[in-house]
Amino acid sequence: MDGRLYTGTSGFAYRDWVPTFYPPGTRREDLLRSYATRLAACELNNTYYRQPTPGRIAAWVAATPPGFRFTAKAQRGGSIRALLSDPRAVLPWLTAPMTALGERLGSVLFRVPAEVERDDRRLTALLLAWPAGLPLTIEFQNPSWFDDDVFALLRSAGAVLCATETDDDPEPPSLRLTGPFVYLRLRRTAYTPEELGAWVDRIEPFLRAGHDAFVFFRHDAGGDSALRAVEFSRRAEAALR
Repeated sequence: MDGRLYTGTSGFAYRDWVPTFYPPGTRREDLLRSYATRLAACELNNTYYRQPTPGRIAAWVAATPPGFRFTAKAQRGGSIRALLSDPRAVLPWLTAPMTALGERLGSVLFRVPAEVERDDRRLTALLLAWPAGLPLTIEFQNPSWFDDDVFALLRSAGAVLCATETDDDPEPPSLRLTGPFVYLRLRRTAYTPEELGAWVDRIEPFLRAGHDAFVFFRHDAGGDSALRAVEFSRRAEAALR
């Protein structure tokens, strides 16, 4: 059986996406409900800056269908403390809100900023302390982490390596399967139809092999990135027929 593709954008609460993506007249409180009629997942951006309240999480769940998935960026300050100090003291606070999403949680996205260079000992401590059963994706922004030994550490813990493409990258990033699914962040300002098709071609073998894939486009000012996400889903569905 093919894996499932979860495509979306980084965040959803953008009134400026009316009328490019959201229908004219869409109210702020209805944005997520409208978003979920066209896309299967959302990478929550505001969780990176503050921990979500139980009420906010309940509202997200209520506005989306059962098959919808959220990925949540781990709060940035807590992430740094968890990696650079004692993860056992920080992770319960950092991850507790995410568990309230239940089956709607696709993954926690743990971002390691560019100023943090490779440290296998600290990464191992983080992976050992990470709560069992809570899906983890790690995005390394410093190139020193991109090494086979680091990938082996992730694989041994079932943690997913995030692949990220930006405007500064001369070549598309490689996709490496270190966990149960693929996680791809397409962060370039724009993509041509040919470039979208090329990424569909790269994702398709993983889906064919039964692995789920999360693909998220960046936020932009007018909603074009959300339309690209819809187009990416359409192309991938056609390729899998």
